[in-house]
Parts: sequence; C-alpha cells; structure tokens
Amino acid sequence: MQTSDTIAITGAAGFIGSYLTGYLNKLGFEQLILVDDFSNERKVNNLADKKYTTKVHRDQFFDWYKSHKGSIQHFFHIGARTDTTEMDYEVHKRLNLDYSKLVWEMCTQNHIPLVYASSAATYGNGEHGYKDDHSIIKELQPMNPYGRSKNEFDIWALEQRSMPPFWAGLKFFNVYGPNEYHKARMASVIFHAFNQIKKDGKVKLFRSHNPKYKDGEQIRDFIYVKDIASICVWLMNNKPANGLYNAGTGKARTFLDLVLAIFNTLHIPEQVEFIDTPIDIRDKYQYFTEADMTKLLKAGYNIPFHSLEAGVKEYVSEYLNKNTYY
Repeated sequence: MQTSDTIAITGAAGFIGSYLTGYLNKLGFEQLILVDDFSNERKVNNLADKKYTTKVHRDQFFDWYKSHKGSIQHFFHIGARTDTTEMDYEVHKRLNLDYSKLVWEMCTQNHIPLVYASSAATYGNGEHGYKDDHSIIKELQPMNPYGRSKNEFDIWALEQRSMPPFWAGLKFFNVYGPNEYHKARMASVIFHAFNQIKKDGKVKLFRSHNPKYKDGEQIRDFIYVKDIASICVWLMNNKPANGLYNAGTGKARTFLDLVLAIFNTLHIPEQVEFIDTPIDIRDKYQYFTEADMTKLLKAGYNIPFHSLEAGVKEYVSEYLNKNTYY
C-alpha cells in the first residue's frame, strides 16, 4: 500500500474499524472512505480527530461507488452485526452474509484486494479444534446465529471461482482495546471488569457450569486490537496465499489471569466474586478458545503479539483510566 492510495473501511465507526482508521492515519494514510451506519451517537467519539476523505452510509455505499469507480485501491471489510445474543438469523444474514457477498463481488469486479473480518465464533465449541484449515470449514458448528452467518460467508468465499486479486478472511478471537465504550453488553470482559473495579473494588466473573473447568479458569485467546490492526495491514501489504487466517495470539489465558492484570495495573488488591452465567447464553458459552497461528506465522508474519499483561496495562492506563479514545 502507498500512503496516497484510497482505502475503504466498513464498520468504520465501530470498535475495530475506528481503531484501524486511526492506526492507518498514524502510518500516513488519510485517503480513507469510511462506511457505516453513523446514526449511533455513542460512536461519534470513535472517529473524532480521525483523518479521512468521505463518510458513506453502508446502505448507500454501493450506489456511491458506481459514480466513483476506480477510486478505491484496498478494502477492509470490518463491519458486521456482532451481537451474539441476537437470535434472529435474518438480521445476521442481511448484514453479515448478504452484505459481505456484495463487498466481495464489488472487489472482484473492480480488482480491489480485500481483507474481511470473520470470527472465532465460527469454531463453535471447538469440536474440530481452532485451526484455520479450509478442509474443516463446512464441518464447523457455530453456537449462535452470529457465528453461523460468519461461517456461511467463509464457506461461500472458498467456493468462489471469481475472486478479488487478493483476499483474506480473518478469524478474530477475543479482541479488546480502546474505542469499545459504545458496545454495552458486548464490550470485552476487560472493559466490564475495569468498570466494576472502579465502582466496587471487585470483579464479578461467570461461574463455571462445566465440571472440566474451575470458576474463573475458563480460557480464551485474548488479542489486543493493536495486533489486529497490525495483522490487517500486514496482510494487505504482503498478500500471502488467499484464504482464511486466525487472528489470535496462540496463547490462551484464563479470566483470572485477565482480571489479575487489571488489578495489578490499578494497584488494587485482587477481589473476585463468581456469579451464574446468564441462562440465555449458558448453553452457547465457550470454555476454551486458542488460535492455531501456524498459517499466519508461516506466511511470514513475525511481529510479536502483546502479552495479556502488556495489552491490559496499555488499555487500562492509557485509555480506560483517562476515558480517552485511540
């Protein structure tokens, strides 16, 4: 990518999309086309002080492009309905599957390299492991409509004979970091834990309802959003083999590890209380996720990931504690 290139970013007002926008700005990219539904006032600050050329509502974007053909050199499709508690599949189908097909077809017809957001939610309960192997994609059993919609698009993408000149689908694991203030219930555990500690001096974590795991020892692959942005840009710059790539650290950690990192950053004694996992998500709750990062590393990605402690320290001290945005 050249800094003079024009780059489209969907989901640009959201958590990862707005971070990627700021990350590209810091690398010198300012010719950005930001695509989203910009009506949510809680997202306004995510784009404050960001540099871009145009904002386009996601519903008008394809019509907009018809009169701006050739104006986009790279495409980051980050936008999606990410609410895992939204059980109406039609909502996810329209925003995650059907819209993504339109993005793919536009990039294919206009020879635009595409990096899009898939999700580790596609792996379901991990029956087939967490390896980004194309041969298992059709066998995966996501545990909610969100994961299903993401997996359906991955399956569709792999079946296409016509495709963008380069494409990569990134299976995001548990992403945390600045610019998620608007996400409410769907914000990261770190965000919620920080606010609980500041308010009550303690953290409430979900009790384990699985005899294989002790309370607080549910394990996830937590990845700092800065690493996600780094992977996105690296893929677009280096264009390895087309396909699906995991985007985690490859080192799963417990929720107790996570909250201990927050307490340590705040210099507050650790105090944890366990509560029942809500009924509406209990049977869809993942107890273990860990990205197999072999494919991305073999492709040449060699930038070290933030440790959980380092990522939490930066997020808490530089953003949450100051109520600031990236």
